[in-house]
Amino acid sequence: MQLSSFDDGGRNEQSEERLTTLSRLIRKQADHEHKTNQICHIMGIEDASMRNGRALSDLWADSVVVRPRTTQQHITVNKRLVLGFAISILTLIVVTAIAITLSVSFERCAAESSGVLAANGSSNSKWKKSRDGNISHRDSEDEQQPWRHLRLPATLRPRHYDLRLSVYMENFTFSGEVNIEFECVHSTKFIVLHTDRLEVDKVLVYSDSKKAGAMRIQRRFHYQPKQVYVIALHREMKPLRTYKINITFHVLIEHELLGFFRSSYVLNGERRFLAVTQFSLTHARKAFPCFDEPIYKATFRVSLKHESSYQSLSNMPVEASTSDERPTFLQDISLCMSTYYLHLQRRSCRQCVVIRLYARPDAIQSGSGDYALHITKRLLQFYQDYFKVKYSLPKLDLLAVPKHPYAAMENWGLSVFVEQKILLDPDVSSFSYQMELCHQWFGDLEGFAHYFEYIGEKQRFLTDVLHEVMLLDGLASSHPISQEVFEATDIDRVFDWIAYKKGAALIRMLANVMGQPLFQRGLNDYLMTHMYGNAARDDLWNKFSEAMQREGKDINITQVMDRWTLQMGYPVVTISKNDSLDNSVTISQEHFIYDTDAKIQNPELFNKSFQWQIPLTLAVGNSSHISTETIIWVSNKTETHRVGHVDGEMWLLGNINQTGYFRVNYDLHNWRLLIQQLMTNPTIISVGNRVGLIDDVFNLARAGYLPQNVPLQMISYLSQETEFLPWHAASRALYQLDKLLDRTEDHSLFSDYVLRQVEPKYLKFGWPATSPDGSFMQVAYQTEELQREVMMLACSFGNKHCHRQSVSLISDWISTISEKKVLLEALTCSDNIFLLNRLLNLSLTSDLEPDQDVIDVIIHVGCNPLGRHLAWRYFHKKWDILNSRYGEALFMNSKLISGVTEFLNTEAELNENINTYKQTLVSKLLRWRK
Repeated sequence: MQLSSFDDGGRNEQSEERLTTLSRLIRKQADHEHKTNQICHIMGIEDASMRNGRALSDLWADSVVVRPRTTQQHITVNKRLVLGFAISILTLIVVTAIAITLSVSFERCAAESSGVLAANGSSNSKWKKSRDGNISHRDSEDEQQPWRHLRLPATLRPRHYDLRLSVYMENFTFSGEVNIEFECVHSTKFIVLHTDRLEVDKVLVYSDSKKAGAMRIQRRFHYQPKQVYVIALHREMKPLRTYKINITFHVLIEHELLGFFRSSYVLNGERRFLAVTQFSLTHARKAFPCFDEPIYKATFRVSLKHESSYQSLSNMPVEASTSDERPTFLQDISLCMSTYYLHLQRRSCRQCVVIRLYARPDAIQSGSGDYALHITKRLLQFYQDYFKVKYSLPKLDLLAVPKHPYAAMENWGLSVFVEQKILLDPDVSSFSYQMELCHQWFGDLEGFAHYFEYIGEKQRFLTDVLHEVMLLDGLASSHPISQEVFEATDIDRVFDWIAYKKGAALIRMLANVMGQPLFQRGLNDYLMTHMYGNAARDDLWNKFSEAMQREGKDINITQVMDRWTLQMGYPVVTISKNDSLDNSVTISQEHFIYDTDAKIQNPELFNKSFQWQIPLTLAVGNSSHISTETIIWVSNKTETHRVGHVDGEMWLLGNINQTGYFRVNYDLHNWRLLIQQLMTNPTIISVGNRVGLIDDVFNLARAGYLPQNVPLQMISYLSQETEFLPWHAASRALYQLDKLLDRTEDHSLFSDYVLRQVEPKYLKFGWPATSPDGSFMQVAYQTEELQREVMMLACSFGNKHCHRQSVSLISDWISTISEKKVLLEALTCSDNIFLLNRLLNLSLTSDLEPDQDVIDVIIHVGCNPLGRHLAWRYFHKKWDILNSRYGEALFMNSKLISGVTEFLNTEAELNENINTYKQTLVSKLLRWRK
């Protein structure tokens, strides 16, 4: 496509020259960005370009470990080398002699442990076996060493846990005893349970037969590579019989945010501690021995001893309690659930659900939790009406904690939230809060929970979910939603934003294809059929297919959705008008990817087999009218369809309101017609479609499918845009270009161009009006959002009036503010490099609380143009300290790595990023070998 073929009519030659210059510069910088994004994503870092303006992204990075870089040593061959070699030979002879002497002892020990320390030689194909029965015959090695599999052997099935814990907050330890009643499904002499970091003290196994006494245990041991504890009996357990195992153990209450961990807060100058559990996805095993897989559901009874100054919460109401020095509460037996929904008091109600919120006393007194309590009642009623399935438990507790590895966790009957997600201003909505309540019905179907977050804010789904995940999923390092897992440590990696948000986007596309009535009917059938049970992906698709067939619509949902869940990425659909007179259009599909070089470098990965069944909605319009949308199923690489009357001045619009999970491209003439329509009368095209056009055009240009002047010309209509979301989509794209062009010679050319589009709207809005007391006057929520977006753009791209006004207001405001977190962020805005460097060093040596403040200081310094290089260097230099201090849990979900790499855009920084990635791979390999 040539730039000259895109005619703007009213634009002068100087403006066209600027656009051409910007296009070439953006294309060059984008090549560096694609490679950097791909490296960051492979390292487990979510794409930092998914930002709400210049605010921090909510996407969190996976756990990574990077070893310090070592310099190459040059060794000269001399006498010392010869002497050293001789000493090495002598040492080898001595070690060999010792090994021979001890071989007899080791041989006997090895015989007893049955090769526990041998390498894992199991075939990957065996992971795929069904867990519900009808297991194929295993070879003798598998029978002798079932603990080597990723999944627990399906020979036993838990029925009930009786868990008793004694917690000692004075030294952050707890001891426990668990009695597990289980059924033997297939004959075996091995009991394999999950444990991690637990010290097992005693083990007893009992049979339900009349024979009294414990069964003889041949040996027991912990097999760390699979995080399991193995008990080998002298005789086999028999099918269809029940057995009980009693295990006593002790463990630390960790500072790391997994398992049973500790947290703290300060009240009236006194530091107070609390202990919280985080068992998802595979961390219940850190608190007690268990069958820690979602398929193994059981009932639970929990008793907890602790100091009288503490209060206990769990999934179910309290059954009984004592009031001595170390009181005990005894919980009701819970409904059947998986281990990771267990959580560690008094009223109950047969006809209603008791809803309570627990938080710091000062937060409760200030009323910060009132909104959450009020909205919970309404949300529960809404979900019950929508799904036609009652909430199953007698109570729902909401717990606000200072820090947590995730923003929230949907434990059944006890949802845990980071404080800022639930202690809310009533005027501010929390979508993530709504999602955790939806989890009470859908369990770990994250896609559904994300979809229903936005059931009342459907257009916000576009910018908050769809656009963000499509940025990630367009990278060459993306992956399918459905993946195989070979190690327990890989499970957290699988549950990333692609799995969550892409799942939500696909559910939205499916709901639009089916229509809301059929979609709800299929959901209800699914929930009723699999209540308290386990289900696979195809079970859900089959229920949707059955709902469609009852209405005479023969669409195989499984065949359609498998293309979207089992393939990485998504398609770009190109619609072109034909020159013929039969009103036909040519529609083609191909795999959309930002880094087009990746297709050449990895032909096996990006082959021509990528193909989707695409529900393309299409409408035809002109300057005064737009037709009703029609749906076209696109299954082939290229197809021709008739779409009604289409003359030379009528434009086509595909993927109406961006309900489909794909991008749409057009021939350049159609893009010109759409831009003209936006310039003359944008309201003919709906808000959702305007948002979709802006997002598509910028990302198509970013990936090289369009010349860069097309999106730059499209934003010239923004002075007429009165809705917030199109501005929001445009600002996200413009900030991305700003990062690409930062520190380049022509950055000012780009800033001036953006300001010419923004300033008319800024001059109209100005700053919010203030009341006599100096506070901002209230305006409509949508107007406030739009005004804030325009102000941010004006200030970010150099409007001097905006700068003066903001400096004045900040000076007045900071004299009264006492919020530490805000002050910390303000300190990172300094233009003194010495002070920024000092602040970075103090962040690790001072006692910042919570720990996330340290991470935020580094990120905010990195957002400061004068501090970007400092933050990146500091991150490299202090990696070992950061990793050892915060551990796996914080890095697994933090935004630190994406924050410090966000503004890297030079060739040298790209190469440095590549080297860091290589070190990460080596580090992970070494950790795996250990």
